[in-house]
Amino acid sequence: MDLYKLIKYLAFGLGIIGVILAIMIMMGSENVIDYIFYVTYIVMAIILVMVLFYVIKGLLAGNIKNTLISIGLFLGIILISYLLSSGTDLNLKPFNDKGLDISENVSKYVGAGLFTFYFLLMGAIVAMLFASAKKMFNK
Repeated sequence: MDLYKLIKYLAFGLGIIGVILAIMIMMGSENVIDYIFYVTYIVMAIILVMVLFYVIKGLLAGNIKNTLISIGLFLGIILISYLLSSGTDLNLKPFNDKGLDISENVSKYVGAGLFTFYFLLMGAIVAMLFASAKKMFNK
């Protein structure tokens, strides 16, 4: 049996389980949510295993040097973003008064994520502009 058939049967089986759980919810069962979470965890695990398998397979088949350079650049952007984030930009008292346990460390992680997003967004825009200009001048 090839991989396509296996995945097709697995998706069909998970679909049937989903339909059964949906019917149980409509009938008023209260403890079905736990089973839905279990199915979600199973699907997520299957997806992660498949993604890792194909990523590793692609890495071994392709040019690993360019891949490692790209991963290094991405990790460098994350490190720079973390170093630029102060964690003290936000007044945390209103959040902690509402019961949210937000520390300066959590605020620093959020700031680092925002800086990473901004850097990657700027890089994507510059890459699109560069590709468009190169295409325009080569005509």
